[in-house]
Amino acid sequence: MCPAMNMTVEETESRYQKGVRHLCENGITRIPRKYILPVSDRPVIVKKEEEIDENLNLPIIDFAQLQGRNRSQVLKSLSKACEEYGFFQLVNHGIPSKIIQHIIEVGKKFFELPFEERAKYMSTDMQAPVRLGTSFNQNKDGVFCWRDFLKLSCHSLSSDLLSLWPSSPVDLREAAANYAKQTKFLYQLLIGAILESLGIVKENEVNDSLKEFENGSQLLVLNCYPSCPEPDLTLGMPPHSDYGLLTLLLQDEVKGLQIQHQGKWLIVEPIPNSFVVNVGDHLEIFSNGRYKSVLHRVLVNSSKSRISVASLHSLPYSCKIQPCPKLINESNPKLYKDTDFATFLEYLSSCEHKSKSFLESRKLIN
Repeated sequence: MCPAMNMTVEETESRYQKGVRHLCENGITRIPRKYILPVSDRPVIVKKEEEIDENLNLPIIDFAQLQGRNRSQVLKSLSKACEEYGFFQLVNHGIPSKIIQHIIEVGKKFFELPFEERAKYMSTDMQAPVRLGTSFNQNKDGVFCWRDFLKLSCHSLSSDLLSLWPSSPVDLREAAANYAKQTKFLYQLLIGAILESLGIVKENEVNDSLKEFENGSQLLVLNCYPSCPEPDLTLGMPPHSDYGLLTLLLQDEVKGLQIQHQGKWLIVEPIPNSFVVNVGDHLEIFSNGRYKSVLHRVLVNSSKSRISVASLHSLPYSCKIQPCPKLINESNPKLYKDTDFATFLEYLSSCEHKSKSFLESRKLIN
């Protein structure tokens, strides 16, 4: 029996706030009620022989070809991926494998630290530059999800900011800073290709158009999904869309990410040394609905813990996100309200974040 069952309500709530790793370290064999989803929201765990039908091979974008002679053809593939899937796998991206392996390794080491060491970075302040938390939004979630996370603000990699990041493991700051620099540069090149694929700019105009994206927001999120004794009753993350322009996700070798495609939940096959890139709510707004932010969720399993690293990118926090005027005309009227990051935070802190609820709140009724 779970030790939490013998506690008072206050003690139980306090334990949940300390995260899933803390629960696991106390030797639970059943998941507490706080993590059990209603039957209609639970994942359907497929049998081995059914897995082929439940796996999804996302469109693959070869970044090296995007930078070469085949750019026009790759841009067409990029546009189709963003319209039809909202996701793609990015290969040959040029980030050294040692930088990728390093961030995965320090992520594992951080979540293996004693609870007292991890707890130094716990915060419920959603704007904190460093924040250890659990679930999705532990302040509002009615049912918690099987996830702990460490969020690092990367808007500027100054010594003042880096000094706030965890000092253990000893190489975490170096690994995260190197990874953040590399993914930011990659994001800027990708967003240039996105602008070109939308027909907003021509290839020789991309560099000038990127100036407003250079000092944009970047948030690095290290996710830990511990092995779960009852994975069919809970989720690592519930169905949601990402708020920003683009998210670059690094997965380890353990399957878990699912996206909703053609009405089905399909597992994304991990490709070693690649990124899963997805359209965020801000890009759906900016493209006036042409590119879609798509619902995705995370499964957990009973045998292996899973680590992923998400690099979320958008415009500076103070900037307005609005449909690009070049994409609006009589036949394609404006579909979304202008928004900003402050509006998103206010929305997120006031209600339980479900599905694409924030994006739905930004739609204009025509």
